[in-house]
Amino acid sequence: MTETIKVDIWSDIACPWCYIGKRKFESGAASFGAATGDGAPDVVIEYHSYELSPDTPVDFDGSEIDFLAKHKGMPADQVQGMLDRVTGIAADVGLNYDYDALQHTNTVKAHQLLHYAKAHGVQLEAVERLLKAYFVEGRHVGRIEDLADLGAEVGLDRDDIVRSLTADEHLAAVRADQALAGEYGINGVPFFVINGKYGVSGAQDPETFADVLRQVWAEETTDVDTTTTTSTTEEQTA
Repeated sequence: MTETIKVDIWSDIACPWCYIGKRKFESGAASFGAATGDGAPDVVIEYHSYELSPDTPVDFDGSEIDFLAKHKGMPADQVQGMLDRVTGIAADVGLNYDYDALQHTNTVKAHQLLHYAKAHGVQLEAVERLLKAYFVEGRHVGRIEDLADLGAEVGLDRDDIVRSLTADEHLAAVRADQALAGEYGINGVPFFVINGKYGVSGAQDPETFADVLRQVWAEETTDVDTTTTTSTTEEQTA
């Protein structure tokens, strides 16, 4: 059997379903590992950049309701209901979203920080830190100085983060991720590509992720070239 399963995840820091999907995938991966025991392969995760709203200003003047009402052309009370729903779903997986404190912003610099973190071996820690900062703590994740503070919290060199983000050192990597998403036909996040072969779209239930991991593990040593895509309508709803 293969010793590793590679999972490439396209997501955006400003995507509430991406954080929920992260938790559900982690739960599914843990279930897969527990069920298969000592013989289970390592699940290796890499995050990739996807911007839901690349035209968003760094310092958006307004609330999340203001942004979504304008962006989606929805009345404010309908947006509030949507946010209440996603907040409840987040709570079910242990995440305490605070939309009153959330500071909507452009995420391209945050994506560059995640590539910087990947180059220094702490991408997964950085992803978790930025998502928590944005959805739970109301921290700003669009400005260089704020991102440098958050990067330092996961052990990165703050001054070097400032240098890297100021120079757009990893902007080309962000654009490459986005181009690859287009080649895969990804038009919503989160999107999980498992061993370059199986696509899972959206914040699926943990058992769905566990099932796909089991399928990949069982079939990886064969020559079968099968692509399975599981989709949901929940991505990009807030």
